[in-house]
Amino acid sequence: MSDFAARVLSWFDVHGRKDLPWQQDINAYRVWVSEIMLQQTQVQTVIPYFQNFMQRFPDIESLAEAQQDEVLSYWSGLGYYARARNLHKAAQQVCSSHNGIFPNDFDAVAALPGIGRSTAGAILSLTFGQRHPILDGNVKRVLARHQAVAGWPGKTSVANTLWIAAEQKTPHTRIAEYTQAIMDLGATLCTRSKPLCESCPVSADCLARIQCSIDQFPGRKPKAQKPLRKTTMVLASMDGQVFLERRPETGIWGGLWSLPELGDCSLDDWCDRELGVAVTKAESWDVLRHSFSHYDLDIQPIVVRIQSVAGTVGDAKAKTWHELDAAPPGGFAAPVKKLIEQLKKSEHVSHR
Repeated sequence: MSDFAARVLSWFDVHGRKDLPWQQDINAYRVWVSEIMLQQTQVQTVIPYFQNFMQRFPDIESLAEAQQDEVLSYWSGLGYYARARNLHKAAQQVCSSHNGIFPNDFDAVAALPGIGRSTAGAILSLTFGQRHPILDGNVKRVLARHQAVAGWPGKTSVANTLWIAAEQKTPHTRIAEYTQAIMDLGATLCTRSKPLCESCPVSADCLARIQCSIDQFPGRKPKAQKPLRKTTMVLASMDGQVFLERRPETGIWGGLWSLPELGDCSLDDWCDRELGVAVTKAESWDVLRHSFSHYDLDIQPIVVRIQSVAGTVGDAKAKTWHELDAAPPGGFAAPVKKLIEQLKKSEHVSHR
């Protein structure tokens, strides 16, 4: 075992996290779900989602058999919804191709939707003790600083250098503990800002610390100004209901239920086409800005209160009148949920 791994493990034995929900009753399914949820999301945010998800979907079969709408509803607010769609597809694939048993072969795991090299390695290391290096965001930061690997880790050449370091430092014993330890080290000590170098078990030979250049590692992603996009969302309200549309499977908020967007259509034309009514009164709310990783979105909400509509909605699988005091029909994106909550308050609708 390398001296680096030995020091990390000694630190972990005393200070590592060992009471997280997915560390109890360990099996491949629980570890897999946790690893997907933890992608680009902090532990404290994930914990309640993981607990609720496990209560409703305690095993692969229950997840595979569920409707996508329900899966997305348990992911609502967690963001990056492709993770949930891929998790659902992968569960179905495990049931159809692996008899419902999560595979313990690296290539088979990495072939599942939504699982890359690092996630596959983490699942197999933590569950089965198999030796696979990992390179999630926390580990990239630890290794980039310790080895003074310059450049943005999203660049292939930089990532390759970090993978070599990860492979060299991964021990051949206590694999599961080391995998958790190196992630914990990045999450709790070697943090993005204000790292606790005085408590770090590998600070003595950390090149970034020795060079007094910790804030330079890992290298930043080249800055590009975020574009601003705009859209208008309609909150069509009638008798304590709001009109919803399911978004396409691809694109942002894929498969989630959402408020309709006007696009190039006028409000009058939209109401005539979708609801068969003329606009008598419309109210504009303040613009709501929602930030994505690659652009900002300004949402202009327009409230239209309808007395009655002509006939029913077209495709019940893609459009529906939703009772405001009922449970969501599926997942809502965070800004859509916020606008619906605002509509509830304006309509004096209480939670059921």
